[in-house]
Amino acid sequence: MPAYLVTAPAAEPLSLADAKAFLRVEHGDDDAVITSLVSAARNHVEALTRCALITQTWRLVLDRWPDGGRIAPRIGPLRSLVAVRVFNAAGEANDVDPEIFAIDAAAGAFAAPAWSLPVPGRSVAGIELDIEVGYGAPSDVPQRLLHAIRILVAHWYENRGLIAIGSSVAMMPASVNAMIASHRVLSL
Repeated sequence: MPAYLVTAPAAEPLSLADAKAFLRVEHGDDDAVITSLVSAARNHVEALTRCALITQTWRLVLDRWPDGGRIAPRIGPLRSLVAVRVFNAAGEANDVDPEIFAIDAAAGAFAAPAWSLPVPGRSVAGIELDIEVGYGAPSDVPQRLLHAIRILVAHWYENRGLIAIGSSVAMMPASVNAMIASHRVLSL
């Protein structure tokens, strides 16, 4: 089930001031670098955990409804189902009321009775679902994940020069893996 970002997070979980304090940087010369490292670290942690840290909207694209009508996106934590569209044979979108879906936030899934779901008129990408995912605001991000971002930013900031072949500097610190391990969303 392909998915793409529709609405990016409104903020980063770690502010520039907090990142600079953690790095013990007192000048403004590297503000752009540190800001981009925070963004990259958030993206890296999100990719490894498959958890959106700050509220954001993603669009899922399906060819057909799954058997039983149960959909489990591969990104979480699931907050809400914002919009559902089914395309007819002419490629026109028809809205479906998201209220017909029951949301199981604990399982990170939503479902509707299979009989209540309209059949798409095209065989490829006939269904679009917009979902809101994430822990919420920056203050809602679990502290372990926030600290993993701090560690990554510090590691990348200290090792931003050229890396020699065979050097282990480019590897992610093992402590980051340990911090995010319990937040990983696994799937088969």
